[in-house]
Amino acid sequence: MPARLFTPGPQFPSMTDHAGEGATAEADAEANAEADTEGSPDAELDAKIEAARADLAGFDGVLVAFSGGVDSSVVAALAHDALGADAVACTARSETLPEAELEDARRVAEEVGIRHETVTFSELEDPNFVVNDGDRCYHCRTMRLGKMFEQARELGIDVVCDGTNASDPGEGHRPGLRAVAEMDAYSPLLEHGFTKEEVRETARRYGLSVADKPSMACLSSRIPTGLEVTEERLSRVERAENLLRDWGFEQFRVRDHDGLARIEVGADELERALTPGFAEAASEHLSEIGFDHVTLDLSGYRTGSVSPAGESEDDESEEQAAANAILDADYPVGE
Repeated sequence: MPARLFTPGPQFPSMTDHAGEGATAEADAEANAEADTEGSPDAELDAKIEAARADLAGFDGVLVAFSGGVDSSVVAALAHDALGADAVACTARSETLPEAELEDARRVAEEVGIRHETVTFSELEDPNFVVNDGDRCYHCRTMRLGKMFEQARELGIDVVCDGTNASDPGEGHRPGLRAVAEMDAYSPLLEHGFTKEEVRETARRYGLSVADKPSMACLSSRIPTGLEVTEERLSRVERAENLLRDWGFEQFRVRDHDGLARIEVGADELERALTPGFAEAASEHLSEIGFDHVTLDLSGYRTGSVSPAGESEDDESEEQAAANAILDADYPVGE
């Protein structure tokens, strides 16, 4: 069922003529109530949503780089709301995208009501990606966005949108932001200052099922920096995480340390994993998948736990510079 068109949050009655004693006081009370809401979180988010929709409506058409996560789903909903059939969502299929995520993307695109396309490529064909250094995400995002722009050109679309939001530049090591800046993708959530929580609230307003969906980075993020990304490692990580999903866990990762599986689960789910039954099942099934050793990380799930450590101020300033470049870009370009 297509997502409903956005309806701004609080609605206020228009002023009407009042007869008799007390009319002025009643009118003043209404005016004061309306004034009190100005600057409220709801009103601020309403303004951001309307501004993003207005900007998107100014394009002849857009293609949304669509993973089915909450960020790209909100961009797809805003674009479809603004442009209707002139908005297209596109998902890039590769070895690093879990099949379950592709199915989720198809389902959410149907929720939004947006046309959904897929393109296929292989990151493993690029030795710069396979070597898995600190710029792996940069090479991955460059390839993915490159496929998005190719597909957009085939469809006669000039603008490619991505789901970068205003919270992303401060979320640790994010070399992928540099690719977004260099490729000149349009990031409406970043452009209009949507924080991650505002993105989720916008998804709720559109009635999207992914409003509270945990972040799900590509499978290569489970392989520690410096250890080559191979199809074998990606496959066993995907199969292991499918098991955790089938067992009812919601926030998790299985990190592949060259044959040692390190399971991370969310803090609120850790107690359920600290049981003899889970230990026995995880050891048995992950060993069958191909892991030599199976461990549970007692620190629980955390993002970037196999990314480069000791991020410096230079790293942070580079990512802020990338975010600024995205904001300063002229659209459309995509070269």
